[in-house]
Amino acid sequence: MTAKIISGTKIAEEIRAELKGKVKELKAKGITPGLAVVLMGDDPASLSYVSAKAKGAEEVGVHEETFRLPATATEGDLFELVSRLNKDARFHGILVQLPLPKHISEQKMTSAVDPAKDVDCFHPVNVGKLLIGQPDFLPCTPHGVVQLLVRSGYDPAGKHVVICGRSSIVGKPLMAMLVQKAKGANATVTVCHTGTRDIAQFTRQADIVIAAAGSPRLIKADMVKPGVVVIDVGVNRIPDPTAKSGFRLVGDADFEGIKEKAEAITPVPGGVGPMTVTMLLHNTIEAARRRAR
Repeated sequence: MTAKIISGTKIAEEIRAELKGKVKELKAKGITPGLAVVLMGDDPASLSYVSAKAKGAEEVGVHEETFRLPATATEGDLFELVSRLNKDARFHGILVQLPLPKHISEQKMTSAVDPAKDVDCFHPVNVGKLLIGQPDFLPCTPHGVVQLLVRSGYDPAGKHVVICGRSSIVGKPLMAMLVQKAKGANATVTVCHTGTRDIAQFTRQADIVIAAAGSPRLIKADMVKPGVVVIDVGVNRIPDPTAKSGFRLVGDADFEGIKEKAEAITPVPGGVGPMTVTMLLHNTIEAARRRAR
């Protein structure tokens, strides 16, 4: 069998069409959702991500502004800017693009953003609310993963989900979301990581595998059971002399091998990536709607 391809590009388009309607409703009330993006330095990947966010915001009608600081700016410069944006009523959401230069504490920075404007869901208050099942926002990439599953007909309720990766951006928050007694959740969740002995013994039991370990093609076909659903969060550059750029993008799952065994799988690129930006816009609009109440 050949797996169904779960297209993040198509599902993101569906959600953005819904978001346009929500923005139209807010604008009729005199409210334009606003997103402030803070970018330090000129990291190529960060520049690409910020550009995608700006393009997405324009598409759905969200007002977006990017505030740039040089990589040499001090921690004080960054916190002064974030403090100013916290007070700026034009912006309902604030995103500080990661990674930051090494002399900046990411932990301090995430705590500096007003929790009510923390559309990345990184603030300790929002992380705590997520864990107890009372979130104001859902973190963007994990939320995108859940939307991919639910909207493609693979509701995780009652399923055994194995997450490969325990990052604070994907693995841990996704675990917290999926174990909740809630719509789009209610799963049995196993989290594997670098300290796990024989990851394959767990992935072979999974109904759904979330590959988010940051390791190219870590999950092989012999590590999953027939009929598995695989959501690949990984984005890895590997050398490819046949490509014009000299490299190509692959995920954390061996797509070519697994697609002949799985029921469904996301591609890389075109899977989780488009969903992350879309759910960021969703959170920004929700923040604006919350203020309008």
